[in-house]
Amino acid sequence: MTEVQQDVLQYFIGGFILLLVIFGLTYLVLKKIGKDPSNILPVNFANRIMIPMLIFLASIITKAAIVAKVFRFDYTYEVLGSLSSIGIILSITWFIIVILRIVKTRMLLKYDVTAQDNLSARKRYTQYTILENIVIFIIVILAIGIALMTFDSIRAVGVSVLTSAGIAGIILGFSAQKAIGTLLAGIQIAITQPIRIDDVVIVDGEWGRIEEINLTYVVVKIWDKRRLVVPSTYFIENTFQNWTRESADILGTVFIYTDYTVSFDALREELTRLLKSTPHWDGNVNVLQVTDVKERTIEIRALMSAKDSGTAWDLRVFIREKLVAFLQDKYPDSLPKTRITLQGDQKVDN
Repeated sequence: MTEVQQDVLQYFIGGFILLLVIFGLTYLVLKKIGKDPSNILPVNFANRIMIPMLIFLASIITKAAIVAKVFRFDYTYEVLGSLSSIGIILSITWFIIVILRIVKTRMLLKYDVTAQDNLSARKRYTQYTILENIVIFIIVILAIGIALMTFDSIRAVGVSVLTSAGIAGIILGFSAQKAIGTLLAGIQIAITQPIRIDDVVIVDGEWGRIEEINLTYVVVKIWDKRRLVVPSTYFIENTFQNWTRESADILGTVFIYTDYTVSFDALREELTRLLKSTPHWDGNVNVLQVTDVKERTIEIRALMSAKDSGTAWDLRVFIREKLVAFLQDKYPDSLPKTRITLQGDQKVDN
């Protein structure tokens, strides 16, 4: 082994030991701080920044070695200088993203999206989630641009390309029009909030809840556990139903078709009894009305209220089943039937 190789090996071993010592001490300090609940740092903060911290320290030590002119070859300086610069940019970007997510988590601690009245919480979760995605997207783009600028060759190519990029810019602008529109739609959803996390919506005839709101698309969890992935622009350009736009409580309807001989008072009493017997009813709305009279049947609508759409669905199913059973048991003659009148004023019911 030559003298130069021995010197490089010694510097490498020394730098590696120095890296481990600084990293170990910093990690232990952060881990100890995170154990105290009164500190702003979360418990797992040290583990979350372990990799970016290692990259950052290694890049700083490499930069220090370059400044001290440890290496004796210009090519080595060029390669290690670019790599260390990229490492510093990558680690700082990583740090910023981790801290941004910690701040968002801290700000959302006072909002409980699982509460019964969670409208305010869903507003904040939606705003912070979309804004977080937007900020992270911008940070990553800026980091990539800064990293590319560390290479002289790429910088020179970029200058030459920019001098003749007029027509290409127009073409790319038209090509990216839809993508930019999708991004702007995501920002508009964050500001105007036509939908929020956990909203109950009907999209393309499918009933479900808003599960994720990303920068360019929205995930709707359908009632049968399927996922409907919808572009963000859909909720800006199309009409859809939002059952929990202002509040979670909702009215449910049940339609019953009976014969003209049915007793409305008996049905009202039975509806009231059924509603009081189930925890699905919130105690607010209890209405039974004749909404239509047809040639052979009467249309009766039972209107009831529940705390949210899922409970309203279960309540409607329960009331529909029990009212039909009540008619079958107590008033079988009031079920829908067809009448045929024969000569001599004889009437036959079928």
